Amino acid sequence: MATFDTFRPALPAAHGSLLSNLLGSIIAWNDRRVTLNMLRSLSERELADIGLERGNLEAFAKRR
Repeated sequence: MATFDTFRPALPAAHGSLLSNLLGSIIAWNDRRVTLNMLRSLSERELADIGLERGNLEAFAKRR
């Protein structure tokens, strides 16, 4: 089975700034989108192997 690994460099030290919050939200949204697309491409058997069902994918992708 293939694995998918990413590395994201840390954001600059502007803790709590509007820009860093916006950027963090965009990155989180994109990560959920990519994860959901990847899960949707799996077969029913592959989903069952990792303990998921097609009907639960949306809820799984929204969890943090």
